[in-house]
Amino acid sequence: MVDNNVVILGFAGSLRRGSYNRALLRAAAQLAPAGVTVRSFDDLGSLPFYDGDLEAAGNPASVDDLRRAVDEADALLIATPEYNDGTSAVLKNALDWASRGPVRLLAGKPIAVLGTSPGRNGARGGIEAVVRTVRRTGSNVLDRTLAVPFAPQVFDEDLVLTDPAVRAEVGSLVAELADLARASVDLAA
Repeated sequence: MVDNNVVILGFAGSLRRGSYNRALLRAAAQLAPAGVTVRSFDDLGSLPFYDGDLEAAGNPASVDDLRRAVDEADALLIATPEYNDGTSAVLKNALDWASRGPVRLLAGKPIAVLGTSPGRNGARGGIEAVVRTVRRTGSNVLDRTLAVPFAPQVFDEDLVLTDPAVRAEVGSLVAELADLARASVDLAA
C-alpha cells in the first residue's frame, strides 16, 4: 500500500468472455472509491492443475505470475459463479496455487467474495465454497458477501451493471474491503 492507496486484485471464476462475474469485477473497478484501484487477473485458464510434483520442480511461469499478482495486491476480490452448488474448478485451482509453497500468500490477506448467476440464488453455493476455502487458508475474509441473483436483469446487453441498488452494494463492498486492507496494514505496523 503506497500513500494509503489500496490495490485490490480481482479474480473471476469463469473463463467465458461474456461472463457475468467478469462484468461484476469490471463494475467493481468502476465503482471503487478514490484511492482504491481494482485490477483483474484474467489468466486463470493458463494455470495447470495443482500438482505437488510441478511445484517441487519449480512453479510454471503462469503460477509465478499469479503468485506475484497476489503478493503485490493489498486485498483480493473474488467473483465466483456457481457450478453444482460449488465454485468453478479453475477458481479453486488458482486458490490452491496461491495458498501453497513456502510463502503462504493468502494467510492474512484481506478478501471479499461476491458472485452472480442467472438464477435466484445469485451464486450462493459458489460463494460459500470460496469463503470456506479462503478461511481455511488463513485469509482475513470479510463476513459480508454479495450474491447477485437474476444476472440478465441487472446487466444490460453489453454486460454493464445497470441496477442502481446492486451498483451501490458492489461499491460498498469494495470500500469495505479497502478499509479492511488499510486496517490490516495498520495492525501489522
